[in-house]
Amino acid sequence: MTQSRRRSLVPWSIAAALAAVLILGRAGGDGKPQFDGAAKARVQRVVDGDTVRLAGLGSVRLIGVNTPEVYGHRQCYGPEASAFTKHVLPRGLEVRYRVGREAHDRYGRLLAYVWLPDGRLFNRLLAEDGFAVPLTISPNDQLASTFRAASADARRAGRGMWARPGCAPPSSG
Repeated sequence: MTQSRRRSLVPWSIAAALAAVLILGRAGGDGKPQFDGAAKARVQRVVDGDTVRLAGLGSVRLIGVNTPEVYGHRQCYGPEASAFTKHVLPRGLEVRYRVGREAHDRYGRLLAYVWLPDGRLFNRLLAEDGFAVPLTISPNDQLASTFRAASADARRAGRGMWARPGCAPPSSG
């Protein structure tokens, strides 16, 4: 490749790198505000650690994470995960949400990413604080590496369920 051809590719390379940064930034991997295209809704109630009811939307399952169960077969750390979600997402709180590429799960729940008013991605916060493990289901897998990293960090630090001896992570569901 000639020197002049290499120089002509530099601006395109820089533009491609900037585009990648913008696209990755919008994904919300850092948990900060990435609301482009996100809508607003108010929390009606918390069903369990990873499912909430949002006004006008009904039941919303948080994408990318799975908390231990509290209904049916109660799992270790399920009540704590549910209590955490109730504390952080009180009734009436206005949140932002973005529906996943696949909009509904097999139970008819809307699949979404949910941001807190301060800009933190709540889905990530659950994994980061040890209340959830990653659950990757394509095509809603854009932030899978973010949730895996947050969960691994919680495990290393002994946060949440990882602080309780014998508390196995939840199965997918």
